[in-house]
Amino acid sequence: MRLSPGRKLGPYEILSAIGSGGMGEVWKAKDTRLGRTVAIKKVREQHSERFKQEARSIAALNHPNICQIFDIGDDYLVLEYVEGKPLPSPLPEQEAVQLAVQIAAALDAAHRKGIIHRDLKPGNIMVSGEGTVKLLDFGLAKLYERDQSISSQG
Repeated sequence: MRLSPGRKLGPYEILSAIGSGGMGEVWKAKDTRLGRTVAIKKVREQHSERFKQEARSIAALNHPNICQIFDIGDDYLVLEYVEGKPLPSPLPEQEAVQLAVQIAAALDAAHRKGIIHRDLKPGNIMVSGEGTVKLLDFGLAKLYERDQSISSQG
């Protein structure tokens, strides 16, 4: 099904396009059951295994600087809608350090769960008007088994 504003995808009403990339499109939508705004990532079929991997990666994470997953369909993810702008550049030193600390905390949380993001770039880091960072797009994430002897040392 081709998405466009006004169409429905299950209980989600499509509002507007947010963007598109190699794996699919991202749409702003309204969850008609809960009355909240969400982001829907609709993937192309040829990426279905990567899509499932992304869903598992995000679902394994619960961190204030990582976008949350709410629902999954056959070819779409329903994610937290993040109001903000992609990470700007250049930044004043103090602001860069404040944002870098949040990004590092998000990556640390992912790494502790055995998840490597692998697509860290300004477009995948949203910054709210209050200066809160949200790490997005785990589509290229890789799961790894951590060596238990290493994890017990730190």
